Amino acid sequence: MNTQIHIQFLPQSFSFQKQCTSFTVVKRPSWFNSCSSSGGIVRCSVNEIEEQKQKQQVVKRAYPFHEIEPKWQSYWQNNRTFRTPDEIDTSKPKFYVLDMFPYPSGAGLHVGHPLGYTATDILARLKRMQGYNVLHPMGWDAFGLPAEQYAIETGTHPKITTLRNINRFRTQLKSLGFSYDWNREISTIEPAYYKWTQWIFLQLLKRGLAYQAEVPVNWCPALGTVLANEEVVDGVSERGDHPVIRKPMRQWMLKITEYADRLLDDLDDLDWPESVKEMQRNWIGRSEGAEMDFRVLDSDGQERDIKITVYTTRPDTIFGATYLVVAPEHPLLSSLVSTTQSQNVEEYKNLASRKSDLERTELQKEKTGVFSGCYARNPASGEAIPIWVADYVLGSYGTGAIMAVPAHDTRDHEFALKFDISIHSVVMPDDESSSQSEKAYSGEGLIVNSSNLISGLDINGLSCQEATSKVIEWAEKTGNGKKKVNYKLRDWLFARQRYWGEPIPVVFLDGTGETVPLHEAELPLTLPELDDFTPTGTGEPPLSKVVSWVQTTEHSSGKPARRETSTMPQWAGSCWYYLRFMDPKNSKELVDRTKERYWSPVDVYVGGAEHAVLHLLYARFWHKVLYDIGVVSTKEPFKCVINQGIILGEVQYMVCKDVDGSYISADSTDTLGEYEQESIPEEKVMKSGDFFVMKDNPNIRLIARAHKMSKSRGNVVNPDDVVTECGADSLRLYEMFMGPFRDSKTWNTSGIEGVHRFLGRTWRLIVGSSLPDGTFKGGTVVNDDEPTLEQLCTLHKCIAKVTEEIEGTRFNTGISAMMEFINAAYKWEKHPRKIIEPFILLLAPYAPHMSEELWFRLGHSNSLAYESFPKANPDYLKDSTIVLPIQINGKTRGTIQVEEGCSEEEAFKLASLDEKLSKFLDGKSIKKRIYVPGRILNVIMDRQNIKASVR
Repeated sequence: MNTQIHIQFLPQSFSFQKQCTSFTVVKRPSWFNSCSSSGGIVRCSVNEIEEQKQKQQVVKRAYPFHEIEPKWQSYWQNNRTFRTPDEIDTSKPKFYVLDMFPYPSGAGLHVGHPLGYTATDILARLKRMQGYNVLHPMGWDAFGLPAEQYAIETGTHPKITTLRNINRFRTQLKSLGFSYDWNREISTIEPAYYKWTQWIFLQLLKRGLAYQAEVPVNWCPALGTVLANEEVVDGVSERGDHPVIRKPMRQWMLKITEYADRLLDDLDDLDWPESVKEMQRNWIGRSEGAEMDFRVLDSDGQERDIKITVYTTRPDTIFGATYLVVAPEHPLLSSLVSTTQSQNVEEYKNLASRKSDLERTELQKEKTGVFSGCYARNPASGEAIPIWVADYVLGSYGTGAIMAVPAHDTRDHEFALKFDISIHSVVMPDDESSSQSEKAYSGEGLIVNSSNLISGLDINGLSCQEATSKVIEWAEKTGNGKKKVNYKLRDWLFARQRYWGEPIPVVFLDGTGETVPLHEAELPLTLPELDDFTPTGTGEPPLSKVVSWVQTTEHSSGKPARRETSTMPQWAGSCWYYLRFMDPKNSKELVDRTKERYWSPVDVYVGGAEHAVLHLLYARFWHKVLYDIGVVSTKEPFKCVINQGIILGEVQYMVCKDVDGSYISADSTDTLGEYEQESIPEEKVMKSGDFFVMKDNPNIRLIARAHKMSKSRGNVVNPDDVVTECGADSLRLYEMFMGPFRDSKTWNTSGIEGVHRFLGRTWRLIVGSSLPDGTFKGGTVVNDDEPTLEQLCTLHKCIAKVTEEIEGTRFNTGISAMMEFINAAYKWEKHPRKIIEPFILLLAPYAPHMSEELWFRLGHSNSLAYESFPKANPDYLKDSTIVLPIQINGKTRGTIQVEEGCSEEEAFKLASLDEKLSKFLDGKSIKKRIYVPGRILNVIMDRQNIKASVR
């Protein structure tokens, strides 16, 4: 019976997936157009669907990837093909290539994740074949807030959730044929691993680099934990949108500021993207300037016994300081507020406490503030200037207070204009046009309006640099300030009020509260079992509920003690994991020194640009501490860092609609956000120049957008679906072929068809066509004939290009070179083994499953993983043809391709046959020809002839 079924179009689906009596498809195939449809549902017969599915499978299965890929994945696993031995031949060169530690989320992989993993796998496979010892491991950054929050919501223990997610990630990664050494797999949640995270903490504590302090933190009552600045967006938590407030709490801190100069100086020697190095420099934020003291005044204008110390990088502009700004959390604030302003200041403090540091310092945000009601004296000018409270100044930077010079600082200028505060110009720009500007001038020039007999400071007429030196000298002599080097970098807040993290290995003695570190023999300190993960509501971490674990005795004295109940942040375990991969089973030390000296540093480290600052900075800090205590042999952990681009979801096409339902072209209004937007199916869209328009109304320009893949947007493409339909090798090739590795790219499911066809053509070239029933032949059509010169030249040009492009991480152009080779090979009558086998080895890093199968069919019994990668022979790279410019009466009119040693007569004949050049030569009177072999052919003609040709 020809039953009717429903076809529903869902953009997030990859292809046909049967769901009872319906199918979901990614986009409407052309054969659906003849079917009846209504409301997005197409009705057609079961027979028609099955017929089309079979046709689609025959097209997509251009080669038997569904048989090949499981076969070779099983082979690699059973034979431990990619295992890096514990004892290695250290006489061979090493290559350590590493992916940034993934967090195994419940959503699993989407097609954006394998981009970096594929790139590192190609590099790893190339280096193995080039004779290197390769270390290419994988593990899991598995502690963290998401698993704990899921535990709170569902009652499932975080470990159960995390292990389930890890299993899914591992399965997905194996299905893509990545050559990881799974024998070295590690996870931050395993006690055998975090024993050494705790050991590193004890070394930090021993050297005074770990300490406790009361600091303002981002506290989220709903999540019951402290959040990092980047985990707070618009005053709410990034996860769950819960309100976040700033409040002081006693926290563990790591003294990363102790290493600020080394972290800054050593960047110069790293092979990292300059943008990443610049972000780290800005985050560290080293600046030279001065600390200046401003005395607070009472209501009668007399100086009180209170001073506000400010930090400034522009001491030369001190005469232009017309007000002070203190941070809302400044420790002296309560002493600086008048009675009449106390309520206003308190309300402002509460508002500021709901913002993260990033929000407060955003340059584009509107400046806010409140007058304290009090004044201070400018020590240089002697003027009484108002004290303001504003959140664009942070308590954690400098002294938590600034001298505001609105004439020469953009933020201060905006603030002064808004609150009608005096603006005094004290720098005359060298450029006269700048002096006439109404904006703040922050450049160099000559100092003006900067002299005071009472203070004894006169810097008029000096350059800014000269004035800076003189002001600092004056300040130190009079006791009004001192020279100071400052950093934006703050010490690392290293505690979280959550359960799912590494326990901090210290106890506090009852009565005295003295902090005592655990003995190294007591490590690892493991997490106790816990059923209730909900926040306590008091600020106490969930671990405080496990009284039997919290209450303990100090090892040496036997005195009663209490364990630390905060845990380490998720960053902790990812700071040093690259070292553990070198020696993952070592129970006696963090890493064997001989192995560390061989494998360090990581040669290539690949990951997203979102980790450009914090993760890389924290890892560098820990590494330098370990270097200082002799655990590691290099000053830096990562020799080369590469940031891959983001793969965005498929393009969505939107059209703007007016209130009456009529369409509005996207180029006709600057306020598109005010209009309702309607999604347009891809089949109703066409390209017009650089824009997209509606097919049935080309005057209506559309909005074309691609967003980062996320579950909330519904634009996630699951790699499992792609592998099922087209194979892992096709997915690998497509991700590399989409564009330059470091650039962002837009996913287009139909784009996979191109690389899949290329793999199918490669298969048919070597194996032959499929049989009539759709199955595939065994064996190969390759022969043992000697290759021709043309074939050798084609092969070796391909070898040179592919090798160069892989090593330069220009993977897309490497694929193009192989496609050109296959195009050329289809024109040959015979395909010699000496040509085909090297090509298979070239293809192997990109498409390992197919390459292994083709290698096997050519009669080889072992994996090609350690076969020598082909090397280009320079003798076959020379071009036998050259490009010869053709001039007519001394003016170049075109070029032709000629053989080396071509005669003048042959060159002229080829030029006469050229379509572009023939109009200048045919039937014209030629005076003479000037020919320089290999360089140029200049045809001198009658002037009248050439004018006629041009007309």
